[in-house]
Amino acid sequence: MSTNIITKEGHEALKQELDYLWREKRPDTTRKVTWAASLGDRSENADYQYNKKLLREIDRRVRYLRKRLEDVRVVAYSPEQEGKVFFGAWVEIENEAGEIKKFRVVGYDEIYGRNDYISIDSPMARALLKKEVGDEAVVQTPSGEMLWWINEIRYPK
Repeated sequence: MSTNIITKEGHEALKQELDYLWREKRPDTTRKVTWAASLGDRSENADYQYNKKLLREIDRRVRYLRKRLEDVRVVAYSPEQEGKVFFGAWVEIENEAGEIKKFRVVGYDEIYGRNDYISIDSPMARALLKKEVGDEAVVQTPSGEMLWWINEIRYPK
């Protein structure tokens, strides 16, 4: 189960997606289904079958987004967070091999399609929480423990 928190930007993105699906994508798809149905035999009508399936997927996502937007709590930046890794932080870390990673610690709903976001529930985020620049974090991975040092922490203002 994921933590029910989200950044302000993430909450806005979910609202925009819901708005787009409900006001544009769904009505457009509904028109296509109606048009395809008017052509007659639906059993061999690829347009009808495809758009009917798409409509079910849109409706499923709309239901999910509505429920999710009710369930999540927006966590805004607070000056007390400064200097430590908390929710919403941009973090740069480095390991012994000199490999550097930069990412933002965000809610579960925000990570999709983003290589630079990690979930607050991930092993990496859990290992970094409350740490400061210069601290080391031991991260449990499937291949064993990894040691990382924190180079930078910043928050979008």
